Order: sequence, then structure tokens, then C-alpha cells
Amino acid sequence: MPLEIIFALGLGVILGSFLNALLFRFNTGKSTLKGRSACMRCGHTLKAGDLVPLLSFMFLRGRCRYCHTKISWQYPLVEAAAGLLAVLVYLQTGLTLWFIYWFVVWLVLLFIVVYDLRHFIIPWSASLTLIVLALGGVLLHSFGQPGGAAGEWWAGPALAAPLLLISLVSRGQWMGWGDGLLELSLGWLLGISLGLTAFLVAFWTGAIVGVALLMIAKNRYTMRSEVPFAPFLIAGCAVAYFLHVDLFPNLTLLF
Repeated sequence: MPLEIIFALGLGVILGSFLNALLFRFNTGKSTLKGRSACMRCGHTLKAGDLVPLLSFMFLRGRCRYCHTKISWQYPLVEAAAGLLAVLVYLQTGLTLWFIYWFVVWLVLLFIVVYDLRHFIIPWSASLTLIVLALGGVLLHSFGQPGGAAGEWWAGPALAAPLLLISLVSRGQWMGWGDGLLELSLGWLLGISLGLTAFLVAFWTGAIVGVALLMIAKNRYTMRSEVPFAPFLIAGCAVAYFLHVDLFPNLTLLF
């Protein structure tokens, strides 16, 4: 088991590095697969020693080797988060095919969190990718998917309906359409019971953080300030999936 955990951690960190490249190049016209990595400030081509996940950032003390510009903290944070997610998924599924499935799901969710925090929008391509994965999970659940709910096709639409209604009424001003599509996928991934738990956790934590920002950073945040909601939805998903928190354990039995 320790070797498998190390394998999962290493795989997660490496794919986290690739995810960083995708995040920084997405919608910029640059290919994620083609072209050498270069410093975003001085343009100097980076060598292999500059690209070792986590370790290079520490050895370089967070600065470019060539122009000494500070390197974004997003690099080590995303790599560490991907490594942690890989280990947590492994603890849920073991090294099975479901490990691949759920790890890919969580990489997409991590992409959405970071991109939404940076740009206040969820890319349609990320939403559609997650929808395809979620529907695939529902289809394959009968083969032994852990952490989902068999046959709950209606869970996704039921949980997404309130958010999509808010987006429709406000024409996307109060809540973006991407949040509703994200909740659609989370409902399919978790089922109605865990999905509703994640939904409520997201609203509670979002309200707490919102009030805290108004109190602590009055000069930067007001009642009209835009705060991304997707990270809270995904945090609620993590609580439900990884910690098995279920506030409505008997809800599925009612349907």
C-alpha cells in the first residue's frame, strides 16, 4: 500500500504540472502539447531542471532562474492539490479502473476551481467534459462504481434546476450558467443524497466566506462584488465524496 500511495502521489503531481500548463495556456492560442515551456516574463526556454514538479519551485525559491521574476504560487499549489487528490481518490477506489475515472473527474474539477478563481467564469469545454464523464459514470455504475448512486438520472437535473432558474431569471447576472451545468454534473456524480449535502455545504460555506470578506476586506468587497461560486460547489462535493458526509441518508429511499 505505501508504494501504491507514492505512485498515486507522483502521478498526481506530474499531471498537476500538465494541468498548470493547460490553465495558463487555455484560450491564449498556445498549444498545451506543442512548444517548449518558457518563462512568462523573460521568454527564456526552461530546461528540464526548471520543470520538476514542486521541487523546482523550492530549489529556485520561487523565482525564475534567468530573470529572477517571482514564479506564480499557482504552480506548486495546483501540483500539490493534484497529488493530494490522487492519494484521496486512491484511498476511495484502490488502484482500479475507477481510480482513473475519479481522478480524471477531480482533475477537471480542479481545473474549474482554479480557472473560475482567476477569470470568474467556467469554460464551456470544461463543463461539457464533466457532463460526459458524469453521464459515463451513471452508465457504468452497475459495474461497481464507489461513491455514486445507481440509476439516479433525475438527480442532476433536480439539483441543477434552482441554479439554472436563478441564471434564467437574472439573465446570468446573479449566477453564471456554468454553475448550473456544474451542479448538473455533481448531481449525476454523487446522487441525490450526497449531491444535496454537497449543495447545502456549498451555500453555507459560501455565505460564511462572503460575510467574512465583507467584514475583513471592506475596501475591496461590497454586496455587489462578484465571488465565484464553483469553488464552493466543488468543496461541498469533496466533503460529500471524500469524507462521506451525508445529511440525508434516507432521502433516496423516498423515491
